[in-house]
Amino acid sequence: MVLGITLGIWGTLLSIIAILSAIWVIYDVWAKQKRMKDLHKVVWTVFAIIFSILTAIVYYFVRK
Repeated sequence: MVLGITLGIWGTLLSIIAILSAIWVIYDVWAKQKRMKDLHKVVWTVFAIIFSILTAIVYYFVRK
């Protein structure tokens, strides 16, 4: 039972980090990347929704 509670807390924390990562990438792409083509914005947005944490890491190193 203790293990189940621990995994639940970590799962919740990971979910929050994933949501925040996706929100950050989507916001940065649409609000701050004025010269980026719309197609690239859509691609980054889709990837941010599907692979949120991984996309945030890649986006940070590629676009920043």
